[in-house]
Amino acid sequence: MLLRRFYDDTLAQASYLIGCQRTGDAIVVDPNRDAEQYLAAARSEGVRISHVTETHIHADFVSGARELARRADAQLLLSDCGAPAWRYAFASEGATLLRDCDTISVGNVRLEVMHTPGHTPEHIAFVVTDTAGADQPMGILSGDFVFVGDVGRPDLLERAAHVAGSTDALARKLFQSLRRARCLPDWLQLWPGHGAGSACGKALGAVPQSTLGYERRFNWAFQIDDEETFVREVLAGQSDPPPYFARMKRLNQRGPRILGGFPEPVEIDEIGLREAMRVGAPIIDTRPTAAFAEGHLRGALSIPAGKSFLTWAGWLVDGERELHLIADDARAAKAAMRALAMIGVDRVISFATPASMRAAAGAGALQKVERLSASELRTRIEQGGVHVVDVRNASEWQAGHLPGVPNIPLGRLASHIGELPRDRIIVAQCQSGMRSMIASSIFQARGVPRVMDLRGGFEAWTAAGLPVERADRLANASAPA
Repeated sequence: MLLRRFYDDTLAQASYLIGCQRTGDAIVVDPNRDAEQYLAAARSEGVRISHVTETHIHADFVSGARELARRADAQLLLSDCGAPAWRYAFASEGATLLRDCDTISVGNVRLEVMHTPGHTPEHIAFVVTDTAGADQPMGILSGDFVFVGDVGRPDLLERAAHVAGSTDALARKLFQSLRRARCLPDWLQLWPGHGAGSACGKALGAVPQSTLGYERRFNWAFQIDDEETFVREVLAGQSDPPPYFARMKRLNQRGPRILGGFPEPVEIDEIGLREAMRVGAPIIDTRPTAAFAEGHLRGALSIPAGKSFLTWAGWLVDGERELHLIADDARAAKAAMRALAMIGVDRVISFATPASMRAAAGAGALQKVERLSASELRTRIEQGGVHVVDVRNASEWQAGHLPGVPNIPLGRLASHIGELPRDRIIVAQCQSGMRSMIASSIFQARGVPRVMDLRGGFEAWTAAGLPVERADRLANASAPA
């Protein structure tokens, strides 16, 4: 048996190629939109992708199952579990539908379908046996059912796809799915669909795989035997899903369009960039925060390339509009375009280099963001005239924040800008300085007259030994004696 794991850092997402080396057949489970990586891997391993499947209708990225099956001329296998209202609309294109306890034969490799509802109603896992050398299973492709250290969140169908009343029922189904997994042997290797950083759970481990026995001992979800307690715990502390999750759910249910490969980036000069600015097209500046602070186009949104690029693009970019990028070169632009396509943002028209950006803006016309050190910010706070906004998540703010500073999470910032005072300088602050620069770009694009940024964020503030408040202390101080 052949096993290849593919991991996309920007999505914190894993997919798998499993092949039979005797027959040369292979199956890909949970492919993302980059079909070429699986085709290239199959060629290098000397196998042919004969089957393509996925564990569920994904919310956090565009599924590549439909595209890969088409390009590989492979059999597409899709879940037929769950309620009729939430099944694959494109299954009629020739897909084979899978039910609980069905088996898939890929040469000598057998995959047994296990319906594991909870994260979604239709979710399935695949128990894998290499029949050439064993009559017992080797591992389980768990998708978003069980992760290393966590389980899939059951609230996304309601919070992202707006299926009212589904959260409690799915949490209870997840509890039952975990109980059913007790019939599986401890030695099973656990191959999950996501790692640390994914919004499909709340405490995913960074280790790429585990065993079912290890998770039974140390994963919090297996330690709870009472259903009511489990429901309460699995729903507590789940983060807000990014807005694009709703679009992904609908797109993946209907069937994503076939890309046929990622397009090459089109570079424009200062004339083309000026025209984009004239018509008010969105411009995403992918350069590092320091470069953005030193000079950027008016109205541009800062989303630095890196592991968090898709997180904030998913929160802040309208996937239905044509947009342009600022990138250092064509290679950086192509990487950004590929990443955006993973979440269905396909309408990237062009990119411009920093040189073209400077030429388009004209002499002295670039905007800047003044960056303050922790000590400089403290002095300005003492002198008055500044209003600091903490743009971290609520849980981060509650654990510790600058005294008297309010919290507006970055993903919700745009809807609260009208509440900010206009007679003071607005200072954006986050944990380390990246999110606050994104916030600064939003403030400037929305017409806030003076904007500054805390360089190094809360980490720099605490490293300087400056005072910190905690939400629990504030609550205790305000409680009646």
